[in-house]
Amino acid sequence: MTSPIADYALIGDGRTAAMVARNGSIDFLCLPNFDSDACFAAMLGDQGDGCWQIAPTGFVTAVERRYRGDTLILETDHSTESGVVRVTDFMPWHDGKPMVVRVVEGLSGEVEMASLLRPRFDYGRVPPWMRPFDGGLCADAGPHQLVLHAPCALEVADGDARATFRVKKGERLAFSLSYAPSYADLPKEPNAARLLKQTDKAWHDWIGRFDAPERWGVPLKRSLLTLKALIDRRTGGLVAAATMGLPEVPGGAMNWDYRYCWLRDATFTLTALLNAGFGAEAVRWRDWILRAIAGDPKDMRIMYRIDGGRRLQEYEATWLKGHGGAKPVLVGNAASDQTQLDVYGELIDSFHVGARAGVERTPRDIAVEIALIEYLEGAWDKPGADIWESRGDPGCYTYSQAMAWVGVNHFVESDVMRAAAGDELVGRMRGLRAQIHQTVCERGYSSSAGHFVQRYDGEALDASLLLLPLVKFLPADDPRIAGTIAAVERELMEGGLVRRKAAKGDGHDEGAFLACSCWLADCMAMQGRREEAATMLDRVVGLSNDVGLLSEEFHVPTRQLIGNVPQALTHLGVVNSALFLSRPVVQRGAV
Repeated sequence: MTSPIADYALIGDGRTAAMVARNGSIDFLCLPNFDSDACFAAMLGDQGDGCWQIAPTGFVTAVERRYRGDTLILETDHSTESGVVRVTDFMPWHDGKPMVVRVVEGLSGEVEMASLLRPRFDYGRVPPWMRPFDGGLCADAGPHQLVLHAPCALEVADGDARATFRVKKGERLAFSLSYAPSYADLPKEPNAARLLKQTDKAWHDWIGRFDAPERWGVPLKRSLLTLKALIDRRTGGLVAAATMGLPEVPGGAMNWDYRYCWLRDATFTLTALLNAGFGAEAVRWRDWILRAIAGDPKDMRIMYRIDGGRRLQEYEATWLKGHGGAKPVLVGNAASDQTQLDVYGELIDSFHVGARAGVERTPRDIAVEIALIEYLEGAWDKPGADIWESRGDPGCYTYSQAMAWVGVNHFVESDVMRAAAGDELVGRMRGLRAQIHQTVCERGYSSSAGHFVQRYDGEALDASLLLLPLVKFLPADDPRIAGTIAAVERELMEGGLVRRKAAKGDGHDEGAFLACSCWLADCMAMQGRREEAATMLDRVVGLSNDVGLLSEEFHVPTRQLIGNVPQALTHLGVVNSALFLSRPVVQRGAV
């Protein structure tokens, strides 16, 4: 049976990540990279789709878990009638091949434990060929090889490796699972104690650079650590989530693959990293963007692979049952082919957020901005997909058009860009800036409804409109913005949280979108409603699971986290809102 999404904790090494359930089972792991094929996929079906569980053999009376201090080292204590045992799970922060280390430690009494290693490559489809050796085994299939070093005897059969062992108080047994190409030599047994100490130091040294405010300090640190784990430490790219295929509607069909880098997250990410004091990570993210989008702006994708690759062909993993029976389980993401106008404005906004925070402009990003502006001049009023990547008919979406204005406005107001682009282009952009703003205010606002609308000449409300004051399209005290914020609070709230769109009312609907609730908190703060804003942020933070992780959405009727987890945009929302409410910060949008 699939564990609930809230039951999972994250461990990672800045190259890939694993999801560990409360029952001691690693149910999702892609190797060697975030967007590689999964060798454990039980999270999207059952244990037959691949897992590695270490847990007591008998009845467990209680499970308590936590991260060790400010790290991604997970400690899970299993209490039984005969004693208590702790399993410490981590992925070493080192330059070697990706690896999972699991240290089993007796805390009291004596506990019988069982280990089940069941690799299934190609997202649960391909069992490996297993070859035991003294002290462990090798499991390979095609280009992939997993090597288990174990402190106890293993029984190998049918693509599984099982072991039963006993742990007394004070004893420590270390298991390690290393990845290497199948043609490479077998990895040697690691020094688990040394790697644990090294990894603990790496996490603490990194987060120790952050000057946490008194309020929200704990969830801020956890969100930043989670974001650090989702940043590829080789390329600088940030994946939207560590998982794929987790349902946005319980048992439903909205099950997307989020293990890629979204350009829309550019400004959210730059703002969070810069305001938290992590300038080096911000610059590496900016540089990743510049490499990824090389070429003609009209061919720009809205998302890329972690290495900047453009091919994200979508297909259904028909053999997987889906989390809680939610199908189809999709690998890849066809939304990468969509045209989303707001992305161009987001990129330009990110360049200027960086510049205001002291990130030096380079000839390359200046040239890229000019190319983006020239593209926007001819494309700003063309139909496209919305911010939510709906797969219906394209349209002119109000937020997308407003972001085109943000990009043009930045360009016109920048001394650097005016000097680089010349008078003719700057003059045209001044006229275009006024034209876009007037068009958005005329066609994106409904005087009868009293608020901005999702798409031109429509009536529907959309939570993306909360971003209009945040990007300085209009001030928060403008009656049109105030009316939009009030309409969101009146029509899109459920259980004190914000939905992306109005509920369908058929009982088969997605949850409240947690990043949108953070955007509402920001709007409240801009309106001077700081206590209400703080309450809203507290509400979002309070939905975190027991180790501080948040998914994409919260399903109010069933009171459960849903969607891919941990979700970068949600944690970015927590960081940006908490810092905005705590101290002066660099903000998005016009100066």
